[in-house]
Amino acid sequence: MKIFKFFITKIFFKRPIFVFSMIALLFVANYLSFITARSITSTYQGYKEIEILNKNGNFISNLDPYSDSNFDNIEITDTQKIYDYLNKNYDYAVRVDGFITSLTNNANMEISLNYLNEESYKLNHFEITQGKALNFDYDYKKDAIPVLIGFGLAKEHPIGSTIEIDDSVLNGPIRLEVSGILAKNTYRSNFYAPNSKNYFNFSIFIPINEKFIQDSSLDLQVNGLMDIVLLNSTREKAMNLSNYIQEESGLKFNFFSQQENFEYFEEYYTNSLKIIFAITFITLIALTILAIWNTLMSIRLMIKEFTINLLVGLSYTKLRQIFYSYFGILFSFNVIVVWAITAITRKQSWLIKDAIFATYGVLGLIDTDWIALLVVVGIDIIICIVLVEALLKRIKKIPISLGVLQ
Repeated sequence: MKIFKFFITKIFFKRPIFVFSMIALLFVANYLSFITARSITSTYQGYKEIEILNKNGNFISNLDPYSDSNFDNIEITDTQKIYDYLNKNYDYAVRVDGFITSLTNNANMEISLNYLNEESYKLNHFEITQGKALNFDYDYKKDAIPVLIGFGLAKEHPIGSTIEIDDSVLNGPIRLEVSGILAKNTYRSNFYAPNSKNYFNFSIFIPINEKFIQDSSLDLQVNGLMDIVLLNSTREKAMNLSNYIQEESGLKFNFFSQQENFEYFEEYYTNSLKIIFAITFITLIALTILAIWNTLMSIRLMIKEFTINLLVGLSYTKLRQIFYSYFGILFSFNVIVVWAITAITRKQSWLIKDAIFATYGVLGLIDTDWIALLVVVGIDIIICIVLVEALLKRIKKIPISLGVLQ
Protein backbone atom coordinates (compact mmCIF):
# COMPACT_ATOMS: atom_id res chain seq x y z
CA MET A 1 0.00 0.00 0.00
CA LYS A 2 2.88 2.40 0.79
CA ILE A 3 4.43 1.67 -2.58
CA PHE A 4 1.12 2.32 -4.34
CA LYS A 5 0.76 5.60 -2.41
CA PHE A 6 4.30 6.55 -3.45
CA PHE A 7 3.49 6.01 -7.12
CA ILE A 8 0.22 7.94 -6.88
CA THR A 9 1.69 10.98 -5.12
CA LYS A 10 5.23 11.06 -6.47
CA ILE A 11 4.95 9.53 -9.94
CA PHE A 12 1.45 9.65 -11.44
CA PHE A 13 0.35 12.94 -9.86
CA LYS A 14 3.74 14.61 -9.99
CA ARG A 15 2.25 16.97 -12.60
CA PRO A 16 -1.49 17.17 -11.88
CA ILE A 17 -2.23 19.24 -14.98
CA PHE A 18 -1.03 16.42 -17.21
CA VAL A 19 -3.06 13.86 -15.27
CA PHE A 20 -6.24 15.90 -15.59
CA SER A 21 -5.49 16.46 -19.27
CA MET A 22 -5.18 12.71 -19.68
CA ILE A 23 -8.49 12.15 -17.85
CA ALA A 24 -10.15 14.73 -20.13
CA LEU A 25 -8.76 13.05 -23.25
CA LEU A 26 -9.87 9.67 -21.96
CA PHE A 27 -13.39 10.99 -21.33
CA VAL A 28 -13.58 12.44 -24.85
CA ALA A 29 -12.39 9.14 -26.35
CA ASN A 30 -14.79 7.13 -24.18
CA TYR A 31 -17.80 9.30 -24.90
CA LEU A 32 -17.15 9.41 -28.64
CA SER A 33 -16.73 5.62 -28.62
CA PHE A 34 -19.95 5.30 -26.63
CA ILE A 35 -22.14 7.43 -28.89
CA THR A 36 -20.64 5.80 -31.99
CA ALA A 37 -21.22 2.25 -30.70
CA ARG A 38 -24.75 3.15 -29.59
CA SER A 39 -25.51 4.75 -32.95
CA ILE A 40 -24.24 1.72 -34.86
CA THR A 41 -26.27 -0.62 -32.63
CA SER A 42 -29.39 1.52 -33.08
CA THR A 43 -28.80 1.62 -36.84
CA TYR A 44 -28.50 -2.16 -36.96
CA GLN A 45 -31.81 -2.48 -35.08
CA GLY A 46 -33.40 0.01 -37.47
CA TYR A 47 -32.19 -1.91 -40.51
CA LYS A 48 -33.61 -5.15 -39.14
CA GLU A 49 -36.94 -3.49 -38.39
CA ILE A 50 -37.32 -1.70 -41.73
CA GLU A 51 -35.85 -4.48 -43.87
CA ILE A 52 -39.37 -5.84 -44.38
CA LEU A 53 -40.04 -2.82 -46.61
CA ASN A 54 -36.88 -3.34 -48.65
CA LYS A 55 -38.57 -5.32 -51.41
CA ASN A 56 -39.23 -4.74 -55.09
CA GLY A 57 -42.55 -2.98 -55.56
CA ASN A 58 -42.58 -1.07 -52.26
CA PHE A 59 -42.30 2.73 -52.44
CA ILE A 60 -42.35 5.27 -49.62
CA SER A 61 -43.61 8.82 -50.06
CA ASN A 62 -41.64 11.88 -49.05
CA LEU A 63 -42.74 15.49 -49.39
CA ASP A 64 -40.38 17.14 -51.87
CA PRO A 65 -38.28 19.57 -49.79
CA TYR A 66 -37.74 21.83 -52.80
CA SER A 67 -41.38 22.20 -53.74
CA ASP A 68 -43.53 25.18 -52.83
CA SER A 69 -46.07 23.55 -50.49
CA ASN A 70 -49.08 25.65 -49.51
CA PHE A 71 -51.11 23.68 -46.97
CA ASP A 72 -53.58 26.52 -46.47
CA ASN A 73 -55.08 25.95 -49.93
CA ILE A 74 -55.83 22.26 -49.37
CA GLU A 75 -59.46 21.30 -48.81
CA ILE A 76 -60.84 18.12 -47.26
CA THR A 77 -62.55 17.30 -50.57
CA ASP A 78 -59.10 17.28 -52.24
CA THR A 79 -57.59 14.74 -49.85
CA GLN A 80 -60.71 12.56 -49.89
CA LYS A 81 -60.36 12.27 -53.67
CA ILE A 82 -56.77 11.18 -53.19
CA TYR A 83 -57.73 8.45 -50.69
CA ASP A 84 -60.56 7.29 -52.98
CA TYR A 85 -57.99 7.04 -55.76
CA LEU A 86 -55.65 5.11 -53.46
CA ASN A 87 -58.36 2.67 -52.38
CA LYS A 88 -59.29 1.89 -55.98
CA ASN A 89 -55.81 1.53 -57.45
CA TYR A 90 -53.25 0.67 -54.75
CA ASP A 91 -52.39 -1.48 -51.79
CA TYR A 92 -50.95 0.90 -49.23
CA ALA A 93 -49.87 1.21 -45.62
CA VAL A 94 -50.63 4.46 -43.83
CA ARG A 95 -49.63 5.52 -40.38
CA VAL A 96 -49.87 8.87 -38.60
CA ASP A 97 -48.14 9.66 -35.30
CA GLY A 98 -48.05 12.67 -33.08
CA PHE A 99 -51.61 13.61 -32.19
CA ILE A 100 -51.68 14.36 -28.46
CA THR A 101 -54.38 13.72 -25.86
CA SER A 102 -54.66 13.76 -22.07
CA LEU A 103 -55.11 10.50 -20.22
CA THR A 104 -54.54 9.47 -16.61
CA ASN A 105 -51.14 7.87 -16.03
CA ASN A 106 -48.74 7.76 -13.09
CA ALA A 107 -45.99 9.58 -15.00
CA ASN A 108 -48.25 12.50 -15.97
CA MET A 109 -47.20 12.14 -19.58
CA GLU A 110 -49.14 13.52 -22.50
CA ILE A 111 -50.31 10.59 -24.59
CA SER A 112 -49.48 10.21 -28.26
CA LEU A 113 -52.23 8.84 -30.51
CA ASN A 114 -50.94 6.76 -33.41
CA TYR A 115 -53.28 5.86 -36.25
CA LEU A 116 -52.50 3.00 -38.62
CA ASN A 117 -54.35 0.93 -41.18
CA GLU A 118 -54.25 -2.85 -41.39
CA GLU A 119 -51.41 -3.03 -43.93
CA SER A 120 -49.24 -0.81 -41.76
CA TYR A 121 -50.02 -2.96 -38.72
CA LYS A 122 -48.94 -6.10 -40.59
CA LEU A 123 -45.65 -4.47 -41.52
CA ASN A 124 -44.71 -3.36 -38.00
CA HIS A 125 -44.98 -6.68 -36.11
CA PHE A 126 -45.44 -5.05 -32.72
CA GLU A 127 -44.71 -7.36 -29.79
CA ILE A 128 -47.74 -7.68 -27.51
CA THR A 129 -47.10 -8.87 -23.95
CA GLN A 130 -50.79 -9.13 -23.02
CA GLY A 131 -54.05 -9.28 -24.92
CA LYS A 132 -54.60 -9.82 -28.62
CA ALA A 133 -53.96 -8.29 -32.01
CA LEU A 134 -55.89 -5.33 -33.37
CA ASN A 135 -59.22 -5.75 -35.12
CA PHE A 136 -59.91 -3.42 -38.04
CA ASP A 137 -63.48 -4.58 -38.68
CA TYR A 138 -65.49 -2.18 -36.55
CA ASP A 139 -67.83 0.79 -36.80
CA TYR A 140 -66.49 3.60 -34.62
CA LYS A 141 -69.97 5.16 -34.42
CA LYS A 142 -71.39 2.05 -32.76
CA ASP A 143 -68.49 0.10 -31.30
CA ALA A 144 -65.63 0.83 -28.93
CA ILE A 145 -62.47 0.92 -31.03
CA PRO A 146 -60.02 -1.85 -30.04
CA VAL A 147 -56.59 -0.33 -29.35
CA LEU A 148 -53.08 -1.22 -28.27
CA ILE A 149 -51.53 0.82 -25.47
CA GLY A 150 -47.94 1.36 -24.40
CA PHE A 151 -46.33 -0.39 -21.45
CA GLY A 152 -46.43 2.76 -19.32
CA LEU A 153 -50.25 2.88 -19.44
CA ALA A 154 -50.91 -0.76 -18.55
CA LYS A 155 -51.47 -0.34 -14.79
CA GLU A 156 -54.10 2.39 -15.08
CA HIS A 157 -55.72 0.89 -18.19
CA PRO A 158 -55.65 -2.92 -18.13
CA ILE A 159 -56.92 -5.29 -20.83
CA GLY A 160 -60.64 -4.86 -21.45
CA SER A 161 -60.89 -1.40 -19.87
CA THR A 162 -62.62 1.43 -21.70
CA ILE A 163 -61.05 4.80 -22.44
CA GLU A 164 -62.99 7.86 -23.52
CA ILE A 165 -61.09 10.72 -25.12
CA ASP A 166 -61.76 13.79 -27.23
CA ASP A 167 -60.30 12.98 -30.61
CA SER A 168 -59.26 15.91 -32.78
CA VAL A 169 -59.09 13.60 -35.78
CA LEU A 170 -62.83 12.84 -35.65
CA ASN A 171 -63.66 16.18 -34.02
CA GLY A 172 -65.45 14.65 -31.08
CA PRO A 173 -65.38 12.09 -28.28
CA ILE A 174 -64.58 8.47 -29.08
CA ARG A 175 -64.63 5.29 -27.02
CA LEU A 176 -61.63 2.98 -26.98
CA GLU A 177 -61.27 -0.52 -25.56
CA VAL A 178 -57.84 -1.82 -24.57
CA SER A 179 -57.20 -4.89 -26.69
CA GLY A 180 -53.49 -5.41 -26.00
CA ILE A 181 -50.41 -4.11 -24.18
CA LEU A 182 -47.25 -3.38 -26.14
CA ALA A 183 -43.91 -4.72 -24.93
CA LYS A 184 -41.69 -2.42 -22.87
CA ASN A 185 -39.77 0.11 -24.98
CA THR A 186 -41.55 -0.74 -28.22
CA TYR A 187 -40.15 1.61 -30.85
CA ARG A 188 -40.33 2.64 -34.46
CA SER A 189 -37.27 3.56 -36.53
CA ASN A 190 -37.32 6.32 -39.09
CA PHE A 191 -37.53 5.27 -42.77
CA TYR A 192 -34.88 7.79 -43.71
CA ALA A 193 -32.63 7.58 -40.63
CA PRO A 194 -32.73 4.03 -39.16
CA ASN A 195 -30.60 5.11 -36.18
CA SER A 196 -33.42 7.43 -35.01
CA LYS A 197 -36.26 5.97 -32.92
CA ASN A 198 -39.54 6.98 -31.30
CA TYR A 199 -40.64 4.96 -28.27
CA PHE A 200 -44.26 4.06 -27.51
CA ASN A 201 -44.41 3.45 -23.77
CA PHE A 202 -47.01 6.21 -23.55
CA SER A 203 -48.85 5.80 -26.83
CA ILE A 204 -52.19 4.48 -28.01
CA PHE A 205 -52.40 2.71 -31.36
CA ILE A 206 -55.77 3.22 -33.03
CA PRO A 207 -56.67 1.00 -36.00
CA ILE A 208 -58.18 2.91 -38.91
CA ASN A 209 -60.22 1.57 -41.79
CA GLU A 210 -61.57 3.21 -44.94
CA LYS A 211 -64.64 4.59 -43.14
CA PHE A 212 -62.48 6.09 -40.39
CA ILE A 213 -60.17 7.79 -42.90
CA GLN A 214 -63.12 9.10 -44.89
CA ASP A 215 -64.60 10.77 -41.79
CA SER A 216 -61.30 11.98 -40.37
CA SER A 217 -59.96 15.52 -40.28
CA LEU A 218 -57.83 17.20 -42.92
CA ASP A 219 -54.80 17.00 -40.58
CA LEU A 220 -54.85 13.21 -40.47
CA GLN A 221 -55.44 12.84 -44.20
CA VAL A 222 -52.61 15.20 -45.15
CA ASN A 223 -50.17 13.77 -42.59
CA GLY A 224 -51.07 10.26 -43.71
CA LEU A 225 -49.71 11.06 -47.17
CA MET A 226 -46.31 12.09 -45.77
CA ASP A 227 -44.99 8.55 -45.20
CA ILE A 228 -47.52 6.44 -47.06
CA VAL A 229 -46.10 3.13 -48.32
CA LEU A 230 -47.21 1.69 -51.65
CA LEU A 231 -47.11 -2.10 -51.62
CA ASN A 232 -46.61 -4.42 -54.60
CA SER A 233 -46.56 -1.47 -56.95
CA THR A 234 -44.33 -0.16 -59.73
CA ARG A 235 -42.32 3.02 -60.15
CA GLU A 236 -44.65 4.07 -62.93
CA LYS A 237 -47.70 3.71 -60.70
CA ALA A 238 -45.89 5.55 -57.91
CA MET A 239 -45.21 8.45 -60.28
CA ASN A 240 -48.85 8.42 -61.39
CA LEU A 241 -49.91 8.78 -57.76
CA SER A 242 -47.40 11.57 -57.22
CA ASN A 243 -48.83 13.45 -60.19
CA TYR A 244 -52.40 12.87 -59.04
CA ILE A 245 -51.65 14.15 -55.52
CA GLN A 246 -50.01 17.26 -56.98
CA GLU A 247 -52.98 17.93 -59.25
CA GLU A 248 -55.52 17.61 -56.42
CA SER A 249 -53.62 19.21 -53.52
CA GLY A 250 -50.67 21.11 -54.96
CA LEU A 251 -48.28 18.98 -52.86
CA LYS A 252 -45.38 17.32 -54.64
CA PHE A 253 -44.35 13.93 -53.28
CA ASN A 254 -41.35 11.83 -54.21
CA PHE A 255 -41.60 8.05 -53.99
CA PHE A 256 -38.44 6.10 -53.21
CA SER A 257 -37.72 2.47 -52.53
CA GLN A 258 -36.39 1.64 -49.07
CA GLN A 259 -33.06 0.69 -50.64
CA GLU A 260 -32.81 4.22 -52.03
CA ASN A 261 -33.61 5.59 -48.57
CA PHE A 262 -30.88 3.38 -47.09
CA GLU A 263 -28.35 4.56 -49.68
CA TYR A 264 -29.14 8.21 -49.03
CA PHE A 265 -28.79 7.64 -45.28
CA GLU A 266 -25.53 5.72 -45.62
CA GLU A 267 -23.97 8.49 -47.70
CA TYR A 268 -24.01 11.05 -44.92
CA TYR A 269 -23.97 8.59 -42.00
CA THR A 270 -20.76 6.88 -43.18
CA ASN A 271 -19.03 10.24 -43.55
CA SER A 272 -20.10 11.21 -40.03
CA LEU A 273 -18.73 7.95 -38.65
CA LYS A 274 -15.41 8.47 -40.43
CA ILE A 275 -15.04 11.89 -38.81
CA ILE A 276 -15.89 10.53 -35.35
CA PHE A 277 -13.52 7.56 -35.79
CA ALA A 278 -10.72 9.91 -36.84
CA ILE A 279 -11.24 12.21 -33.85
CA THR A 280 -11.44 9.23 -31.47
CA PHE A 281 -8.27 7.67 -32.92
CA ILE A 282 -6.31 10.92 -32.66
CA THR A 283 -7.57 11.40 -29.09
CA LEU A 284 -6.48 7.89 -28.11
CA ILE A 285 -3.02 8.40 -29.66
CA ALA A 286 -2.63 11.70 -27.79
CA LEU A 287 -3.82 10.04 -24.58
CA THR A 288 -1.32 7.19 -24.93
CA ILE A 289 1.61 9.49 -25.67
CA LEU A 290 0.71 11.85 -22.81
CA ALA A 291 0.28 9.02 -20.28
CA ILE A 292 3.57 7.35 -21.20
CA TRP A 293 5.51 10.63 -21.36
CA ASN A 294 4.15 11.93 -18.04
CA THR A 295 4.85 8.68 -16.20
CA LEU A 296 8.37 8.28 -17.60
CA MET A 297 9.29 11.90 -16.89
CA SER A 298 8.03 11.57 -13.32
CA ILE A 299 10.05 8.39 -12.83
CA ARG A 300 13.19 10.07 -14.16
CA LEU A 301 12.66 13.01 -11.78
CA MET A 302 12.14 10.61 -8.88
CA ILE A 303 14.81 8.16 -9.99
CA LYS A 304 16.42 7.95 -6.51
CA GLU A 305 13.17 7.09 -4.75
CA PHE A 306 12.26 4.72 -7.57
CA THR A 307 15.62 2.96 -7.28
CA ILE A 308 15.25 2.60 -3.51
CA ASN A 309 11.87 0.94 -3.98
CA LEU A 310 13.39 -1.48 -6.47
CA LEU A 311 16.20 -2.30 -4.07
CA VAL A 312 13.85 -2.97 -1.15
CA GLY A 313 11.70 -5.44 -3.00
CA LEU A 314 9.66 -3.74 -5.72
CA SER A 315 9.61 -6.16 -8.65
CA TYR A 316 8.52 -5.49 -12.19
CA THR A 317 5.60 -7.85 -11.58
CA LYS A 318 4.49 -5.67 -8.67
CA LEU A 319 5.08 -2.60 -10.80
CA ARG A 320 2.82 -4.05 -13.48
CA GLN A 321 0.08 -4.58 -10.86
CA ILE A 322 0.43 -0.97 -9.68
CA PHE A 323 0.14 0.38 -13.22
CA TYR A 324 -2.92 -1.77 -13.98
CA SER A 325 -4.54 -0.68 -10.71
CA TYR A 326 -3.88 3.00 -11.41
CA PHE A 327 -5.09 3.04 -15.01
CA GLY A 328 -7.94 0.70 -14.09
CA ILE A 329 -9.17 3.23 -11.54
CA LEU A 330 -8.92 6.11 -14.03
CA PHE A 331 -10.69 4.19 -16.78
CA SER A 332 -13.39 2.94 -14.42
CA PHE A 333 -14.03 6.50 -13.26
CA ASN A 334 -14.52 7.62 -16.85
CA VAL A 335 -16.88 4.74 -17.62
CA ILE A 336 -18.94 5.66 -14.55
CA VAL A 337 -19.10 9.27 -15.75
CA VAL A 338 -20.32 8.15 -19.20
CA TRP A 339 -22.94 5.94 -17.55
CA ALA A 340 -24.07 8.79 -15.28
CA ILE A 341 -24.41 11.28 -18.14
CA THR A 342 -26.42 8.78 -20.19
CA ALA A 343 -28.68 7.86 -17.28
CA ILE A 344 -29.30 11.54 -16.52
CA THR A 345 -30.12 12.19 -20.18
CA ARG A 346 -32.62 9.31 -20.16
CA LYS A 347 -34.11 10.61 -16.92
CA GLN A 348 -34.43 14.08 -18.45
CA SER A 349 -37.01 12.73 -20.92
CA TRP A 350 -39.20 11.80 -17.96
CA LEU A 351 -38.70 15.13 -16.23
CA ILE A 352 -39.70 17.18 -19.28
CA LYS A 353 -42.51 14.72 -20.09
CA ASP A 354 -41.14 13.84 -23.53
CA ALA A 355 -43.17 10.69 -24.14
CA ILE A 356 -41.54 9.63 -27.42
CA PHE A 357 -38.13 9.32 -25.72
CA ALA A 358 -39.22 8.09 -22.28
CA THR A 359 -37.80 4.59 -21.81
CA TYR A 360 -37.56 1.94 -19.10
CA GLY A 361 -34.09 0.57 -18.40
CA VAL A 362 -31.73 -1.12 -15.97
CA LEU A 363 -29.90 1.48 -13.86
CA GLY A 364 -31.25 4.12 -16.21
CA LEU A 365 -29.91 2.58 -19.44
CA ILE A 366 -31.64 0.63 -22.21
CA ASP A 367 -30.17 -2.22 -24.27
CA THR A 368 -28.39 -0.05 -26.85
CA ASP A 369 -26.76 1.96 -24.03
CA TRP A 370 -25.45 -1.15 -22.29
CA ILE A 371 -24.06 -2.60 -25.52
CA ALA A 372 -22.27 0.68 -26.22
CA LEU A 373 -20.95 0.83 -22.65
CA LEU A 374 -19.53 -2.70 -22.99
CA VAL A 375 -17.78 -1.58 -26.18
CA VAL A 376 -16.25 1.32 -24.25
CA VAL A 377 -15.07 -1.04 -21.50
CA GLY A 378 -13.51 -3.32 -24.13
CA ILE A 379 -11.69 -0.39 -25.76
CA ASP A 380 -10.47 0.79 -22.35
CA ILE A 381 -9.11 -2.65 -21.51
CA ILE A 382 -7.14 -2.68 -24.77
CA ILE A 383 -5.81 0.84 -24.15
CA CYS A 384 -4.88 -0.08 -20.58
CA ILE A 385 -2.92 -3.14 -21.72
CA VAL A 386 -1.10 -1.13 -24.41
CA LEU A 387 -0.24 1.64 -21.93
CA VAL A 388 1.01 -0.63 -19.17
CA GLU A 389 3.06 -2.91 -21.36
CA ALA A 390 4.56 0.02 -23.28
CA LEU A 391 5.46 1.74 -20.00
CA LEU A 392 7.09 -1.36 -18.57
CA LYS A 393 9.07 -1.87 -21.75
CA ARG A 394 10.36 1.71 -21.56
CA ILE A 395 11.02 1.58 -17.81
CA LYS A 396 13.15 -1.55 -18.16
CA LYS A 397 15.41 0.44 -20.47
CA ILE A 398 16.02 3.10 -17.79
CA PRO A 399 19.48 2.39 -16.24
CA ILE A 400 19.00 1.58 -12.56
CA SER A 401 22.10 1.33 -10.32
CA LEU A 402 23.42 2.31 -6.92
CA GLY A 403 25.11 5.22 -8.58
CA VAL A 404 21.89 7.20 -8.74
CA LEU A 405 21.78 7.24 -4.93
CA GLN A 406 25.02 9.18 -4.62
